[in-house]
Amino acid sequence: MRVPRAWATAALAAFALLLIGLPWLARATSIDIVELFSVFYGAGALVFGGGHVVLPLLQAQVVPPGWIGNDAFLAGYAAAQVVPGPLFSFAAFLGAAIPLPGGVAGAAVALLGIFLPAFLLVLGALPLWQGALQRPGLRSAVAGVNAGVVGVLLAALVTPVAATALATVSDGVLALATFAALAGTRVPVWVLAAACAAAGALLH
Repeated sequence: MRVPRAWATAALAAFALLLIGLPWLARATSIDIVELFSVFYGAGALVFGGGHVVLPLLQAQVVPPGWIGNDAFLAGYAAAQVVPGPLFSFAAFLGAAIPLPGGVAGAAVALLGIFLPAFLLVLGALPLWQGALQRPGLRSAVAGVNAGVVGVLLAALVTPVAATALATVSDGVLALATFAALAGTRVPVWVLAAACAAAGALLH
């Protein structure tokens, strides 16, 4: 796909302007929708390595202010894993659940906020990316970053998921059993999620 340089430059400028300007605009106006859009745009702009890395970024923005409880946050994240496009589903869930303004409007604002940064960056980088990857040094750097992403994903699993969801030994046993079933069998993910929900209700 060939993108005109003018479009690419405009996309990168819009990305930077929104990243810097949205938090200021949210503080200056105190408009709920602007604040919600700013939070999700910032999370989408700063994440690298896959949708799961956005989890601690979002949690730090929406749980401490009391927009949504941590249990509801993790429950929504877990439920999103059983459907295609978990980041899409989870962002919509948070946008709908957070009363800023909540519902369909909140879901739409959250989805636009979390995906717009990636769209602008891809549009802006396309004219440079193919040529840049011809340089051996840059290819090696990209390979190193991809390897580091594994550690980032592991950290996202530990905090906040494992740190807050595994409160007892029985929780840990249930998590290990579910992982074994997921890795060693062909049981559908939604069946495992439902079974874990039932087991959690019984254990607690």
